[in-house]
Amino acid sequence: MALDKEQILTLVKQGLEEDEALFLIDIQISGNNNINVIIDGDRDLSITDCVNMSRAIEHNLDREIEDFSLEVASCGATEPLKFPRQFKKNIGRKLAVESQNETIEATLTAATDQDIELKWSAREPKPVGKGKHKVEKEAKIAYENIDKAQVIINFNK
Repeated sequence: MALDKEQILTLVKQGLEEDEALFLIDIQISGNNNINVIIDGDRDLSITDCVNMSRAIEHNLDREIEDFSLEVASCGATEPLKFPRQFKKNIGRKLAVESQNETIEATLTAATDQDIELKWSAREPKPVGKGKHKVEKEAKIAYENIDKAQVIINFNK
């Protein structure tokens, strides 16, 4: 007998009510009752956040009725951003944003519930004469036009 995903989702939501800064990214339950819960937060997550979520789920399931394994993890630094709350958390960081037309590497300057704003510098041909000059660019992109967005990690700071 497999675990009920709705039951697990209800337990996750109850666990999230304990800390409104946390939110669910993904939940998966495999056929052999391996439960994987990915959470993120408006602030950096701690191990304690994951442990508390794990306890909120595990203490409300009975292993005598159905055996399971449970893994609660934070969203990885290299995972694509999916939700507006994740974009808002990363304002000021550099992102690689892929849309149908192009890929832009830029600084995320704003994020609303509908779209994001990016700023970057580019070298473009001069309007008159030879050579290139530096141009400051901006773009506003609606979430539905973003195919993939990922934080660019800089190890040289």
